[in-house]
Amino acid sequence: MKNNTVGFAVCGSFCTHARAMEALEQVKARFARVVPIVSEVVTSTDTRFGRAHDLMREMERICDCRVISTVQGAEPIGPQKLLDLLIICPCTGNTLGKLAAGITDTSVTMAAKAHLRNERPLLIAPSTNDGLAASAAGIGALLARKHIYFVPFGQDDFEKKPTSLVSDFSQVADAAQAALEGRQLQPILLRT
Repeated sequence: MKNNTVGFAVCGSFCTHARAMEALEQVKARFARVVPIVSEVVTSTDTRFGRAHDLMREMERICDCRVISTVQGAEPIGPQKLLDLLIICPCTGNTLGKLAAGITDTSVTMAAKAHLRNERPLLIAPSTNDGLAASAAGIGALLARKHIYFVPFGQDDFEKKPTSLVSDFSQVADAAQAALEGRQLQPILLRT
């Protein structure tokens, strides 16, 4: 087990939350301490994929740590240098766009801003129906930024959802290790 502290932030791509929890289990098995973070949308939205309360309790069970769910709770991540790595899994198109534009109005975007001020790695696992449309610009901008890495991703259903992208959640732990070493896990673009 690696002696690192890793933040694991979850955004509202609700259809991928079950896979994100599997990735969280793998990350927790590899790293000494994992801090769970959720966006306000995740905190307050029950869907056909599950109840918000149940997801947060599952994250707390896996991490043995309270979930950070507010901007105020996420802000100390920077000045206190709480994390060696921050993972956003899944990262929605909305969050991708905010990160690319420097908008900090959610717990997850605040966690990212606070963490990046320490020049430590941020790992993004995109999951968005418009990854090859409106969110493509945000992905492109973030790919060019220092200290930002991506979990390999590809089209999840090119026939029914031709602009949709999703990360391979089974590679999150390996991508996390690569990011801590200052390298991008390759190939970044997956075949479907």
